[in-house]
Amino acid sequence: MDLEQQVLERIVPTPEQVRSIEERAGRLKAEVEAYVASHGIDAEARFAGSFSKNTFLSDPDLDLFLLFPTSVSPEDLKRIGLQAGEDILHGERIFSEHPYTRGTYEGLDVDMVPCYHIDSTSQLKTAVDRTPFHTAFVKSRLDDAGCNQVRLLKKFMKSVGIYGAEQDARGFSGYLCEILVVKYGSFRKVLEAAAKYREGTVLEVRGRGPDMRAPLVVYDPVDNNRNVASAVHLETLARFIVAARAYLAEPRMEFFFPDARMPMPRDWLASRAEADGARLLTVEFPRPEAVEDNLQSQLWKTQYALARKLDRFGFEVIRAIHAMDNDTMTVVFMLGRDTLSPTFKHRGPPVWVDSEAFLAKWRGGKHGEPFIEDGAWTVVADRQYTSAGEMLRGEVDTAGIGRNLDPAAMAVTGHDATVRGGDRLLLTELLDPKFPWER
Repeated sequence: MDLEQQVLERIVPTPEQVRSIEERAGRLKAEVEAYVASHGIDAEARFAGSFSKNTFLSDPDLDLFLLFPTSVSPEDLKRIGLQAGEDILHGERIFSEHPYTRGTYEGLDVDMVPCYHIDSTSQLKTAVDRTPFHTAFVKSRLDDAGCNQVRLLKKFMKSVGIYGAEQDARGFSGYLCEILVVKYGSFRKVLEAAAKYREGTVLEVRGRGPDMRAPLVVYDPVDNNRNVASAVHLETLARFIVAARAYLAEPRMEFFFPDARMPMPRDWLASRAEADGARLLTVEFPRPEAVEDNLQSQLWKTQYALARKLDRFGFEVIRAIHAMDNDTMTVVFMLGRDTLSPTFKHRGPPVWVDSEAFLAKWRGGKHGEPFIEDGAWTVVADRQYTSAGEMLRGEVDTAGIGRNLDPAAMAVTGHDATVRGGDRLLLTELLDPKFPWER
């Protein structure tokens, strides 16, 4: 039995599992239809997502769409659809690009999404109106064997850390996995193609739309104005290329079932940082009340914003990593240096232009008179900040961090305290990065 068949035997849901999900899904749909009828709501209940396409790996999240006629106003669609979700699922309203209700039903996670019943994607009124067309397209192109090839690709991507279009994953959605299998025909052929991808690769399945620029462009076969791969970050694409090449060179079970990363001891972490000549800096914020996907996006934004500040002030970010738990949002930086000299060389205007204002400001300074270097007036000046922690505390208000994060509540921890008390697994990933299949 080849490796991929062995993997399928472990990941394809059993007939008993499928039957259980189908029975619960059937009861949910019947309850929704009864609710719609009893409340006089003109809407059709229809499943979408991996459950309806038979590409799920285990207990799937059920995506139940309520399709309203286009005569319903957007305000009424949201109001009625969200209330129905709240009454049936007793869950929470999620206010993302298009609001929906998230809850559970007989142990299954369910998203109930109001949208419009349209005949063509040219009639789109909301961002989710095309989803039923996605479901119909995939079901028309994939048989049971094709669905299993999607399962292999999804499991591979989850295991190598590139699955999911959410902000933290910045990767390949389930629908994108399905589209890739539709285009290439099998899991193995997807990897063979991916091994040759490069930044800016453009793929089409059923026609090309307007020119788009992104690390990966995959024209949506049901709406060529949309890039199915818009969430894929350049780093995620690069990891996919590397993982595909590595698997094709040596297929191993670890690409589907990697070993868990074990945190290194603190003395090892300290020695590794010292050997690298690196200094560690931890920044923490209390986790605010907000949708998790939004917070993940804000955490990435915060990491990039603070890294820009650190680089701008000369502290040289080598790597950074972040994490979020129930209480805290954390970014850890590996820096080339966390302290700087109290002075620096400040370059002024070329001597052949009017320099009187510059010279008037700097003549008689405590660090000496202006001098000429490379044709420009130059002075020795006091540095605004000499430590990375001091700089972040002074500049966080203008850094451009996530909008829900409180700058005043930011806590900064220096190198020694980070090594002594920081999360060991997070520090291990920062100081000794390894791909999941290499652990």
